[in-house]
Amino acid sequence: MGNNQALQVYSEIGSLKKVLLHRPGREIENLTPDLMDRLLFDDIPYLEIAKQEHDAFADIFRNNGADVFYLEELTAQAITDDVIKNKFIDEFIEEAKPMSRKKRELVKEYLLSFSSNKKMVSKMMEGIRKNEIKNFEKTSLSDMIESEYPFIVDPMPNLYFTRDPFATIGSGISLNHMKTITRNRETLFSKYIFKYHNMFKNEEIPFWFKRDENASIEGGDQLVLSDKVVAIGISERTQAAAIEKLTKRIFEKNESFEVVLAFDIPKKRAFMHLDTVFTMVDYDKFTIHPEIEGPLTVYSIRKGENEEELIIDKETKELSEILSKYLEIDRVTLIRCGAGNMIDAGREQWNDGSNTLAIAPGEVIVYSRNHVTNKLLEEHGIKLHIMPSSELSRGRGGPRCMSMPLFREKI
Repeated sequence: MGNNQALQVYSEIGSLKKVLLHRPGREIENLTPDLMDRLLFDDIPYLEIAKQEHDAFADIFRNNGADVFYLEELTAQAITDDVIKNKFIDEFIEEAKPMSRKKRELVKEYLLSFSSNKKMVSKMMEGIRKNEIKNFEKTSLSDMIESEYPFIVDPMPNLYFTRDPFATIGSGISLNHMKTITRNRETLFSKYIFKYHNMFKNEEIPFWFKRDENASIEGGDQLVLSDKVVAIGISERTQAAAIEKLTKRIFEKNESFEVVLAFDIPKKRAFMHLDTVFTMVDYDKFTIHPEIEGPLTVYSIRKGENEEELIIDKETKELSEILSKYLEIDRVTLIRCGAGNMIDAGREQWNDGSNTLAIAPGEVIVYSRNHVTNKLLEEHGIKLHIMPSSELSRGRGGPRCMSMPLFREKI
């Protein structure tokens, strides 16, 4: 298998052939109102319905020729070797939260007691409640002080947003360093998949970024607009220093990318990532949130004379001008979330109306609840695959957030 066959993403819209998902599990039911803030949720989805919605989502991919892979299954398959499995568990416990040696041993023993790797990985994702491990008695002052806290290991309810922990760019991976500790633990699963899973381990996959770097970057801010252009948001979750590092590494390799566009977007919750305010749906069509329509500060980054040098230019232009210039097309069509009406746009933006996922040029997956934006997309000739969305949307992420393309056909 050649290097380009394991991973290949040179656009946002090429026909999707392989995608990575995570079906929501009991980690959702380990959310409590007191924990929501810390675990980055505004609400608690109803798990039974969320699973049904997610299965409908996965079926859209399968019915349109894409292979669906699940995060928990690939992780379980990547750690079949005992040495690797032990290393994985140790790293997981190390990052869970500070624990005495005795407690680390108890947690490890508990995890090793599962009858299959998949059950163990699911438990790691769900979180471990104190009452699940016998003998986890209070032995120190810090235990007694936090005796009310129910978890030994926190749940990871954001995992069904597989977009953020890593991003496929070209034939490589940006294994992201997430902004919050809560989410940075999620990237451990991807690290073991890309290093040790049979699908990838012999491929010498380049890593454009590593999870232990000191600047943060998240997948929702990383868009591959063409085989020449990558767009990255400077956002609440992604720092400029991380963009520079990633850009240098992509330019060092023999990839086709010529320019990285760094979009400076508003630093607020509704605009958490670049893909919550703008996504590509066709060769020349984009969904956008009306609030980023005015002049936008974008920095274009190109290769310098030597590998360490980058040429950075600041551009303050309308979004449509910037896109048509770098995609080398005469004009682009911006489809406004909520048809530009501030009330509809505000509501549908909150439910990720701009966060569509293209599975082929002009063909996208959307949430059913964003009916104003969906009607508009259809009027622009876009073919819609509509998925149910009452519960999944409570996590504040749409179809693009919930999927990580591994392989797209070139366009």
